[in-house]
Amino acid sequence: MFLKLVLLCLCLWRLDGVFGDSGLESVIEGDSFSLNSGLTEMKDDDVIQWRIGDENTLIAEINKRADRITVYDDVLDGRFRDRLKLDNQTGSLTITNTTTEHTGDYDQLINSERKRFFLTVIVKSVSVKEGDSVSLNSQMKDDDVIQWWFGYEWTLIAEINVTADRITVYDDVLDGRFRDRLKLDNQTGSLTITNTRTEHDGEYKLQINSEIKRFFLRVYVLVPVKEGDSVSLNSDLTEMKDDDEIQWRFGDENTLIAEIYKRFDRITIYDDVLDGRFRDRLKLDNQTGSLTITNTRAEHDGEYKLLINRRFSSKVFRVSVYDPEELNEIKHIFTHQVHD
Repeated sequence: MFLKLVLLCLCLWRLDGVFGDSGLESVIEGDSFSLNSGLTEMKDDDVIQWRIGDENTLIAEINKRADRITVYDDVLDGRFRDRLKLDNQTGSLTITNTTTEHTGDYDQLINSERKRFFLTVIVKSVSVKEGDSVSLNSQMKDDDVIQWWFGYEWTLIAEINVTADRITVYDDVLDGRFRDRLKLDNQTGSLTITNTRTEHDGEYKLQINSEIKRFFLRVYVLVPVKEGDSVSLNSDLTEMKDDDEIQWRFGDENTLIAEIYKRFDRITIYDDVLDGRFRDRLKLDNQTGSLTITNTRAEHDGEYKLLINRRFSSKVFRVSVYDPEELNEIKHIFTHQVHD
């Protein structure tokens, strides 16, 4: 279930993966993805072409006038072979079974009008409970230079130069959030993050020479609660700003269940969604945006994701609702693991 949320975790401005008109898209490796032409129906004289990369390689086209649909899936060493589908009504392009080599700039030409997309294929999604360790795997050759970068600002956190026989971790960057937590395997180049915290949540980029692969790490907070009790999910804000927007979403489908718009002084609870399972059970703190679920039931068990100003924060809560007899045992196990 964590794998499904990774695509949404990368969407900074809209939940569908598109950053306004810039056409920045993200997909998890192995999934299919459609690049939308924006047309509801092509006209009789329309010509649509799809191209990729700096070389502007043609990979698919529709010529309505000639009633011709063509996919050029053997170009570029066959990376698109048996993976391209064109919608003959709209001209939208679908790439199936994506791999990281499908990352890049895609140009859509409708007659003489061009629209550009940038598709990022995320190589791996990894979820880990706060406090646990996690490894991001790599393969290394004798002459490789491996670098690990974190976040959208591409902060270098670790590197190996095999030729120079040099291993370096930069664990004091980013306010020291990685201090004493990074380990590099000198045989494979794999990166291990120990004692994870929610601030380690985010995108990790592995650069091997000129090749880049992306991982998305989701660090979740486990919240056990006894059935019938209330539970509060803390936003970590002491006070919302005047223009802040907070959303809370639930489950694999990221269903919106509550939101605050400070600019409009509006608080909305969507407690009738999902067959009304949250009806009369949700409360939002208008100062901090924290969410409280009252009178919990087993159907409230699942993932709760916090968005601040339309960006996924570094907090995902995994609420586990237990009956009273189970709870004491679960708390004992959880406490023991944290101390270890």
